Amino acid sequence: MAATGIGPIPARVRWDRHRDHPTSVEWNDDRLPIERLHAVRDERHAYRVGRGPRLTLLVETRRGHVSLVWDARQRRWFLDARDPAA
Repeated sequence: MAATGIGPIPARVRWDRHRDHPTSVEWNDDRLPIERLHAVRDERHAYRVGRGPRLTLLVETRRGHVSLVWDARQRRWFLDARDPAA
């Protein structure tokens, strides 16, 4: 993956609770279905609750890889990096 950091862009991640897997990601006017979950980096237990623990998902879409970040302090998802094709 040759992901390019694009800064935190607010995103909406739809989740399948039965499979415990993200199904799609939306940002601005783009919506991409998630085909595969490649990696999970869970930092939620490494920080005190008020310091901003994060959960980072590396997912594959039709147009490339996307890095999604859950910011627990703000209680929302962000798009952090993506392939230039995505």
